[in-house]
Amino acid sequence: MVDCYILDEVFNVIKDRKINPKESSYTSKLMREGEEKILRKINEECLELILASKDNSKSKIVHEATDLIFHIMVLLCYKDIELEDIYKEFKNRRR
Repeated sequence: MVDCYILDEVFNVIKDRKINPKESSYTSKLMREGEEKILRKINEECLELILASKDNSKSKIVHEATDLIFHIMVLLCYKDIELEDIYKEFKNRRR
């Protein structure tokens, strides 16, 4: 079984890159470039996921879905939204 807390771990790294930017960090670069760049990356990754799905390649779908989720987490962090807020929303929808 894969560690189910990996999203929290990755999100914490993203938050750290926002607070403590590193010159060589891709995440820090996205934060510096701002919302417009982050939104363009989400759009790009969404299209790549769609194309991977049409190719019917499980490995490509997993790769592109991971990229999309990562960039969504960058946006959430940029907007000061916690993953906990997303978890709560999922829980509310489950009722």
